[in-house]
Amino acid sequence: MLVAISTTSVVLVNQSRKDNGRVVHTVEVENQMNALLLELRRAESATRGFLLTSEPRFRAEYETAAAAVVADVDKLRSLIGDNPVQIENVKRLQQPIEGLLGEFARSIDFANRHDAPGGVEVMREADTHNLAQRMNDVVENMRAEEDRSLAQRTRTADGTQQLASVVTVAGSGLVIVLAAISIWLVRRSSRARDDAESRMRDNNLNLETMVDERTADLREANDEIQRFAYIVSHDLRSPLVNIMGFTSELEQLRGDIFRRIATLDRAGAEAPLMPADGDDVEPLLGGEDGQLSQDFAEALGFIKSSIAKMDRLISAILNLTREGRRRFEPVKIDIRELIAGIVATVAHQAAEAKAEIHIEPLPSIVSDRLAIEQIFSNLIDNALKYLKPGVPGDIRVRGRTKLGFAIFEIADNGRGIDPRDHQRIFDLFRRAGTQDKPGEGIGLAYVRALVRRLGGTMSVTSELNRGSTFTITLPLVWATTNRNGDS
Repeated sequence: MLVAISTTSVVLVNQSRKDNGRVVHTVEVENQMNALLLELRRAESATRGFLLTSEPRFRAEYETAAAAVVADVDKLRSLIGDNPVQIENVKRLQQPIEGLLGEFARSIDFANRHDAPGGVEVMREADTHNLAQRMNDVVENMRAEEDRSLAQRTRTADGTQQLASVVTVAGSGLVIVLAAISIWLVRRSSRARDDAESRMRDNNLNLETMVDERTADLREANDEIQRFAYIVSHDLRSPLVNIMGFTSELEQLRGDIFRRIATLDRAGAEAPLMPADGDDVEPLLGGEDGQLSQDFAEALGFIKSSIAKMDRLISAILNLTREGRRRFEPVKIDIRELIAGIVATVAHQAAEAKAEIHIEPLPSIVSDRLAIEQIFSNLIDNALKYLKPGVPGDIRVRGRTKLGFAIFEIADNGRGIDPRDHQRIFDLFRRAGTQDKPGEGIGLAYVRALVRRLGGTMSVTSELNRGSTFTITLPLVWATTNRNGDS
């Protein structure tokens, strides 16, 4: 019943709206006729004003009014298109209007030729009175027709509204009953929903508290790890310096010891001298003493190379911890220009490796410039370092955008990486493949850490002897977030 009453009400309301629209349409037709007459009188007044004063503003007003009359006639014709009687009336109205506009135009033409009296004479002799009377008769007929239509449409609209009111009142009782039932059901549902929301709110509060606590713990642990790494690497530097110093002393002591051994063995005979480290010289030793001297020098060499490697590792750890604490500043970066600068700095290295670096069109991004420069510098340097011997190097840097991210690829035709080592190469101090190039296994781990801090991802696609392609995905616009300070 409710559906039937509602459907009937909707149909009647729509019909009432249509009937009211017809009433309004009749009013619009009458308003348009009034507007047409007003523009005609305005054109006549402007014509007379121009004949009397010859002021250009009256001529401009006449031209505006004449154009408006033509537009008003067209609009009136479109409004009465549903009434055949009015269509005939508009056709009859067209001739007197054109006649009046023609007389006004002739008078204006006389005035333009500085013959205002001639224009006044045209207005005086013209049959404007008859034309205006014919026009008024047609307009009165049109108004009578519209008044008849208005009365009929008003009666129809009133009847439709009354019927809609009856249907609405008849359905109100049923609506009230159903509303009472609905209120009871809604209240019961609301109580159940409030209970569920209360439980969910409590759970959310507990969850947010847990997330905040875990985030704080992670942040504290991250800061502690950075402080620990900094302290350890800094404290390791002190004994390392001592070892380096004592190694230098041992090297000097070695020269003194074996010089004295040679002196004791040969009593300072005129033995040939061989240059030692520094400015000192020691006698040429032979036999077991010579072998011992060489072993001693070789051991010192291993110690010095190990110290140098450890010093580089400590420096790398310190750089990592400093970079972890550095605050990133987002700026607009022309990536193509930035990579062109990097390529210029490694031009000599590329020439020695007989490699060409091609830079394809690249999208610009908003990010930290120093971090981006370090990322691409490491990847391009690795591409040059691990080219296949005897094969001209071909390194390509390309990029594209997708869903608010910039995707960059650094591809080469070098040695390639075994698929089993694709994750290993991103671990700190871990290297893959033949270890014939200098390095500490920090570069790619450092690059991936920078990419993650910038809100991106990094991956590699490679096979042995088929080159490598490193893919970096970064947001086109990176904004400072909590990661800036916490990473």
